[in-house]
Amino acid sequence: MSYSVYILRFSDNNLYIGQTNDLDNRLKSHINKTTKAAKFAKDHGNFKIVYREECNSRVGAMRREKQLKGWTRDKKEALISGNLKLLKTL
Repeated sequence: MSYSVYILRFSDNNLYIGQTNDLDNRLKSHINKTTKAAKFAKDHGNFKIVYREECNSRVGAMRREKQLKGWTRDKKEALISGNLKLLKTL
């Protein structure tokens, strides 16, 4: 089974990082603000997905999510834009 780690950018320019084994369903719950949607998503309005990567296991996805959440905003933006040179320097 494949797992996705993803970054959402909200209309207020806040970023949300999450992981799931069913990205389409997870995004629908965020959009529809269902009970399964993250509280953050419910509170921050519209969003678009700006980054996604696949992991082979739930544990791998959880580790990557935690790693990304620990990064600075600049480092996250470098990852989103695909600027690997800047990402390595940050």
